[in-house]
Amino acid sequence: MKKENTIIIFTDGASRGNPGPGGWAAVIAMPVEDRAIELGGREEHTTNNRMELTSALNALLHIKHLEEDVVVNTDSSYLIQGITKWVKGWIKNGWTTQGREEVQNRDLWELLTAVLEGREDKGSKTDWQHVSGHAGIPGNERCDEIATVYADGKQMELYNGPLSDYSVDFFAVAANKEMKATKDKRKSRSSKPAYSYVSMIGGKIETYKTWVECEAKVKGVKGAKFKKAFSKEEEAEITAEWEK
Repeated sequence: MKKENTIIIFTDGASRGNPGPGGWAAVIAMPVEDRAIELGGREEHTTNNRMELTSALNALLHIKHLEEDVVVNTDSSYLIQGITKWVKGWIKNGWTTQGREEVQNRDLWELLTAVLEGREDKGSKTDWQHVSGHAGIPGNERCDEIATVYADGKQMELYNGPLSDYSVDFFAVAANKEMKATKDKRKSRSSKPAYSYVSMIGGKIETYKTWVECEAKVKGVKGAKFKKAFSKEEEAEITAEWEK
């Protein structure tokens, strides 16, 4: 299956009160058909998790006649963990948890599992991707908007037309993943032990082995600069840059 033919789906769910009135939403991009479609609905008494499951289920049911591979993007860890890890154990244990309790939302999990098995029988792959919620990802933001409107008991016009004319950028998630990878790399780097700390006060550069020493020098000093170095080479680079 050509990668450019892959169907892209975003899903989301919302509830007011949890439990309370809820809404679900999905946006689907079908490149082969040059079509984009928005789906949405409401339930009077539900939970956020049920709405997350309902959104994914309805999206996959809508494309069950198609054989292209699918990528489902969701900000629900519950949905991702459940469908990729937990559900096999639940089925093996007769739909009970490790604590011997009945699995919540079993009806929806069973329906979702059946849909996925049907896709697998046709040789179609379904890839589940977790995306950050409220992080500016267009597909996720649009789903959140639709789900929230339905949860509030309102109506809205849903798009169903050419993918080329759809205003939401389905592919912006790739850029988001690159940004997340960069942030994760920075976070991982910042947690590593320092080789030294470098400060510059009034044009004078000094190095310290501990942050306590560096902080004592720079804290409260106007115009002071300081930076963490992770190696002897990086310390030299910082020093050389500040000496320019």
